[in-house]
Amino acid sequence: MTLADVAGLPAVVDLMTAARALGIRRTTAYALARGGSFPCPVFRAGATYKVPTSGLLRLLGLAT
Repeated sequence: MTLADVAGLPAVVDLMTAARALGIRRTTAYALARGGSFPCPVFRAGATYKVPTSGLLRLLGLAT
């Protein structure tokens, strides 16, 4: 995923999109999210994890 791809993401993305942007593998991403240790904010929406893109951009140093 390029920086341009990340910058063009919608306001909230699924956990796997955020993990791909950070270079984190699937199993590790879910383990970190379950343990509350994912490197940016994550919340549960039903059975899925969602990541606000603003936190992801801030972590990557792309926040404006």
